[in-house]
Amino acid sequence: MDFDLSDDQRLLKDSIERLVKDTYGFDARQAARRQPDGWDRGMWASFAELGILGLPFAEAEGGFGGGMVDTSLVMEAFGRALVVEPYFASVVLCGGLLRHGASEAQRIEWLPGLIDGSQVFAYAQAERQSRYVLHDVTTKAVRQNGTWQLSGSKSLVLSGDSATQLIVSARTAGSRTDREGISLFLVDPGQAGVSRRGYPTQDGGRAAEITFEAADATLLGTEGAALAAMERTEDEAIAALCAEAVGVMDSLHAQTVEYLKTRKQFGRAIGENQALQHRAVDMYVSLEQARSMALFATMMAGSGDADERRRAIHAAKVQIGRSGRHIGQEAIQLHGGIGVTMEYAVGHAFKRMTMIERSFGDTDTHLAALARLGGLIAA
Repeated sequence: MDFDLSDDQRLLKDSIERLVKDTYGFDARQAARRQPDGWDRGMWASFAELGILGLPFAEAEGGFGGGMVDTSLVMEAFGRALVVEPYFASVVLCGGLLRHGASEAQRIEWLPGLIDGSQVFAYAQAERQSRYVLHDVTTKAVRQNGTWQLSGSKSLVLSGDSATQLIVSARTAGSRTDREGISLFLVDPGQAGVSRRGYPTQDGGRAAEITFEAADATLLGTEGAALAAMERTEDEAIAALCAEAVGVMDSLHAQTVEYLKTRKQFGRAIGENQALQHRAVDMYVSLEQARSMALFATMMAGSGDADERRRAIHAAKVQIGRSGRHIGQEAIQLHGGIGVTMEYAVGHAFKRMTMIERSFGDTDTHLAALARLGGLIAA
């Protein structure tokens, strides 16, 4: 595999890293979290102006024709800065669903608002009983006088309390865990049939519990055949999360090494202690293992072979979970008490890393799934 970036990708990487370095320090992140939506709409407009929100979409649909590598470059930079704006929820998740599950006419209608930042999308998929099973869906959609209406509840909808549009999975046929009969719908959350309860998450983001009571909805794509698009989008989302995790871990390692160099006890820097140097090196090894697997997931996310793609995604998520826990715990221990204070970035980064490990299947879940597929390389 060729891991060299193209000239355009290097330019993108430099531009994103410069943007977050110049405008997205830890204090700016904390200020954004205090905004009514839990994120900064001015920063969101900057992302749109720079073209970040349109990156993964075709040029014919108003985007820039980027791929998973471009998305991963953005996510890694955002992970390093602990960005709280809903890029993952709106662009990666919902953008992926629109690309893979909506009709061409629907993409042309809805993507411009997502790309220019005027519309913020959220994906309402998880239900309280579903755990990590995509096809465990009890929310129902029925046609009434030519209009689709949704009834049911969704949990842990990322950025769901500030979204202007929702993409909702609902069952149009079959029973609770059937793979067939699942459809995607576009729902206006401002209508009377939708109620939202927003709350902060442990990593500094926002989520919502959403209830639908005969809410009007627009069918996306083909009725009853949404699961393939949902699975493809989830694979791409996990690859993007792996890239974000590398950025978070890189930040944790860099801050820890800097702390070891500057924190003094008994008249000398604690980093002069060889045992602590060894621990910092072990953190670096874990970081590079995670980086390699994140790159592998990025390259394989576009594979047309579903089993091959899933093996890569499962394996990457396992390594990300293991590396993230090791690096996060070491960072906290080597910083001591200051590492868990609200005023210091390290604790916030570890919280974000922990949430990434739990998102879309934790380490044990993906390890078991990888084993069922026969390992990373099938016999």
